[in-house]
Amino acid sequence: MRRSGATDPAIAYRDLSVIKISNRSAVEPFHAMDVLARASQRSRDGHPVISMAVGQPAHPAASAVREAASKALEAGRIGYTDALGTDALRRAISQHYEHRYGVMVEPSRIAVTTGSSAGFNLAFLTFFDIGDRVAITRPGYPAYRNILAALGLEAVEIPAGADSGFTLTPEALEAAAADGPIAGVLLASPANPTGTVTGRQALSALIDYCDSAGITFLSDEIYHGLSYGDEETTALSLTDRAVVINSFSKYYCMTGWRVGWMVLPQDAVRSVERVAQSLYISAPELSQIAACAAFGATEELERVKDTYRRNGALLQARLPEIGFTIASPMDGAFYAYVDASRFTNDSMQFCQNMLTEIHVAATPGHDFDPVDGHKTVRFSYAGSTSDMEEALDRIAGWLG
Repeated sequence: MRRSGATDPAIAYRDLSVIKISNRSAVEPFHAMDVLARASQRSRDGHPVISMAVGQPAHPAASAVREAASKALEAGRIGYTDALGTDALRRAISQHYEHRYGVMVEPSRIAVTTGSSAGFNLAFLTFFDIGDRVAITRPGYPAYRNILAALGLEAVEIPAGADSGFTLTPEALEAAAADGPIAGVLLASPANPTGTVTGRQALSALIDYCDSAGITFLSDEIYHGLSYGDEETTALSLTDRAVVINSFSKYYCMTGWRVGWMVLPQDAVRSVERVAQSLYISAPELSQIAACAAFGATEELERVKDTYRRNGALLQARLPEIGFTIASPMDGAFYAYVDASRFTNDSMQFCQNMLTEIHVAATPGHDFDPVDGHKTVRFSYAGSTSDMEEALDRIAGWLG
């Protein structure tokens, strides 16, 4: 029998200074955010950095949004709201779908979230079980892959190139299902990083396939409002079974306000609400109050969009002159995704050198495509036109 106070040998030889880290946390860094952090540090060190790395509008939130927030602060108390959001904002979002798309969405189907990021977490937790396979595009937004991995789900990355219109197709999903059943499909339109807008016919075919195969369809519509040709199609105009995720961050210039929304099938609302109550309690009330005013700021926001349109045209003309190949049509969002193989076979090092030597920040393609991203780079043109012109001049001089 062990004497009282004796030390367990297993404890005696264990290094108590080492904290165990879970396997689920072993995900790739979000390199765009790492680049942003390095760019911010260089700016603090006094370097004239121009950031083309992250999808963050240079413009502030609309004046009506800021005014609504200011009045709310003057009025006093800001607190918790219902987990699904304030009635006022849910009604405003419902009216938005009717006015913009001609689609009737009951406010009861809407969940306000702490940015679209919370929407992805809630969707993955609510609709999928550990081990389920969820199809996404490659290239695609890296947080999809990383969140899925952290939650014990398998990201099935399907190449989306010119032969498929840079989007997912029923044929590609059918082929992917040969390796195991697909539980869900997540498609962004307009897409990050490619800017692809999936047309109504292609989107309808994809949704029909998912419905027939019993696959949950998730539609990432956070870049809606930022198309420069054909209008985007909301999945809600084609089915009431899709899960739609949107945000005030991009078109509405409210990245730091951290407020977004989901539109859910009616029978899924309570399930999402239960998870949201424990994970988030609620989205910030101040941001929800401000977001209500965003829908009335279209005139101001369209002027901002005109800046993106000019910037996109500028990059589309200058980048090929410098030596980059535009890798996909720049139909929406505010990104140019380019083939940089003329200059590098290591986009990570290329972007690091560009930041260090000429103080221009861009995102290495490895973020979006772990297979072919070593030769691609994403440039965000969400900044001012003068910054875009200066950045392009620096890059041309650097590579010339």
